[in-house]
Amino acid sequence: MIEKTLLANPSKNRTPRHRAREFALQGLYQWLLNNEDAATVVNNIRAAHGFDKADVDHFSVLLYGAIKDSAALRASLAPLIDRTIAELSPIEHGILLIGAFELKNNLEIPYRVVINEAVELAKSFGGIDGHKYVNGVLDKLAGRLRESEVGADKRR
Repeated sequence: MIEKTLLANPSKNRTPRHRAREFALQGLYQWLLNNEDAATVVNNIRAAHGFDKADVDHFSVLLYGAIKDSAALRASLAPLIDRTIAELSPIEHGILLIGAFELKNNLEIPYRVVINEAVELAKSFGGIDGHKYVNGVLDKLAGRLRESEVGADKRR
């Protein structure tokens, strides 16, 4: 289902890292719906059209990392959302897992970039106002996980 959406929304401005996030989202969607192991998901995604244009290393880190750390990531998101994790759409759920993983583990990526990339994924693949929800949740999470970076940014 999401694969068709990915193919139906071609963008000439997508960077390899953005494409990696799109494919990681596709993999998380598959994992959330089918409860397949990470290796099976990765093999399916690697065969997808356009995967060769993605940052393969970043894709692997995101997908394996978000799956492996999903319990801890969900625990960090739970106090920031207005419903249970189970009530999130699989798209929002996957985007929030990717965003939370990057905020927690990819400190070299500025928190604003992480949030912006997640918002762009939500605009492309989520519901009508899903991007606003993703933005709000990840902004709160950034304040917790990257307090000094967010504080320094606000002081500017």
